[in-house]
Amino acid sequence: MQLSDKRVLVTGGAGFIGSNLANSLALENDVVVVDDGYLGTPENLDDGVEFHEQSVLDNDLPTDVDVVFHIAALSSYKMHEENPTKGARVNIEGFVNTVEQARDDGCDTVVYASTSSIYGNRTEPSPVTMDVTVNTGYEASKLAREKYAEYFANHYDMNMAGMRFFSVYQGYGGAEEHKQEYANVIAQFADDMAKGEAPVLFGDGTQTRDFTHVDDIVRGLILAAENQLTGVYNLGTGEQISFNDLVKLLNEELGTEIEPEYIENPIPDSVYVHDTMADYSQIHAETGWEPKITLREGLKSGCEQYQ
Repeated sequence: MQLSDKRVLVTGGAGFIGSNLANSLALENDVVVVDDGYLGTPENLDDGVEFHEQSVLDNDLPTDVDVVFHIAALSSYKMHEENPTKGARVNIEGFVNTVEQARDDGCDTVVYASTSSIYGNRTEPSPVTMDVTVNTGYEASKLAREKYAEYFANHYDMNMAGMRFFSVYQGYGGAEEHKQEYANVIAQFADDMAKGEAPVLFGDGTQTRDFTHVDDIVRGLILAAENQLTGVYNLGTGEQISFNDLVKLLNEELGTEIEPEYIENPIPDSVYVHDTMADYSQIHAETGWEPKITLREGLKSGCEQYQ
C-alpha cells in the first residue's frame, strides 16, 4: 500500500512525534488528528491537517480512514506513578477503543507506539524476540497494547504493527518544546546549555541511550503502514552514548564549556533503565528501514536555533 491519496488518522497527532508524522503525511494524504491537548498543541500542525480536540477514550472518533497511527499515550514513568488508573485507561482502554472504532469503520491497518523501556538495562542491542519483564505501570500499559494488538491481528485479521521507540529527539526548534519536562534529555540539555545553565544528570552520568532522530522514527512508522506489517518492531540506531559524552558533544556544537550538575537519581534503581540499545534487524529485513541521521547531524540541527 502506498501512503498517498489516503485518509489517515493520527492519534496524539498534535504532540511531538505525532505532529512530525501528521505533517509529513499531509504532504500527500488527507490527515486527521485527534489530540486532547495534554502533551500536544495544534500549533505544532501544518494548515493542511484536520484537528479534533478529543480523547482516545471518546466514542465518536474520526476513524473512517485507511490507516490509523495510534501515537497517543501517557508517555512516561512519572505520569503513570501519579495516576496508575488514568495511565491504564488512556494507554490500554484508549488503544482498544480507537482500534475497535477503526475496525467498525472498515480500517484494517494500525501502526501504534509501544516502548523500548520494557527491555530494561541493556548494553547489548535488544532484539524484539528477547524476553521482557515489566517494572513500571508505563511498561505494563505498553505491553498490554502489544497483547491487544495480537488479539486484533489473530481474531480479526488486522495489520497491527507495534513500534518500540528508542529515545526519540529533535530539539526545541521543532514540536518538542511543548513537552517541557517530558521532552527528551537532548532537547532539555541543549536548551539549558545554550542559556549558560548546567544540564542536570541523574547519578554519575554514565547511563546510556540509543538516541533516534524523530525524522527516522517517522520514516519507520510510514514504512510499517505501507508494508502492512504485523508484530513488534524496534526503531533505534543500534548505537548508544552516555549522558556525559552527550554533554561533551553538545558543548562542541554550542561552542560552550559547561560542566554538568549531578544529582541523586529520583527514580528508584529497581525501575530505572540505565542503558538502552536497539537491534533494528527485524524492521530492516521487512521494509529496508535503517537510521539515516547520525547523532552529530541530529545535534547540529537541534542546536541551530541557538547559533
